Amino acid sequence: MKDKRLSLRISAEDLATIHHKANQSQMTLTEYLTKVGMKKQIVIITDLEQVARELKAVGRNLNQAIMLANSGRIGTIYLGETLEKFTEINQSIQAVLERKRWSDGNS
Repeated sequence: MKDKRLSLRISAEDLATIHHKANQSQMTLTEYLTKVGMKKQIVIITDLEQVARELKAVGRNLNQAIMLANSGRIGTIYLGETLEKFTEINQSIQAVLERKRWSDGNS
């Protein structure tokens, strides 16, 4: 339960920076400052948009192939390239997650 207030003096520039970081973290100012004050790590992941697009494209292609197979228009589906693409996507996700660290949005 949040029943206490904290009042402090801060420069306009520092306040703007803190607001910017809270917005980047998709947190309220209170949530952001509480996590920072409690020394909890804040992870901002911005690199997943391209990975998500690629994953959706592979999923659409796979869905189309399965529909063709189910309708009898094709008999065999070779999924070697699909597996390779999923492996690439998984490696991209792993690389992003391994980079988790305090971020000011510039890295």
